[in-house]
Amino acid sequence: QLQFVESGGGLVQPGGSLRLSCAASGFILAGYTIGWFRQAPGKEREGVSCISSDGGTTNYADSVKGRFTISRDNARNIVHLQMNSLKPEDTGIYYCAARRIITPQTMCALSRPSTSWGQGTQVTVSS
Repeated sequence: QLQFVESGGGLVQPGGSLRLSCAASGFILAGYTIGWFRQAPGKEREGVSCISSDGGTTNYADSVKGRFTISRDNARNIVHLQMNSLKPEDTGIYYCAARRIITPQTMCALSRPSTSWGQGTQVTVSS
């Protein structure tokens, strides 16, 4: 079972920035496509950004393009999501998921990319 520890969330004002981290627990990230997903109150979980196993291909939801940047460090077994120019609609719990042999675009579009989720990290954008 693939498990993650997500961190870096918090309360930030509109226009602010946060850097989320997703650390793999008990397995090696290399070889997996990794995705960040978020769930806002009362809404379905949605794909935010996904990155290929080698980091060479990324995918972003239209709502975050130009503001968020996903990156990975396979040597340190961690994936980051740099979030700039945050908006209230970015509020939600952010989770990581991993799958093999899948493109970032396909993974981000999945409605159920994982059968189990970590605790996630809460992001609240509010003045």
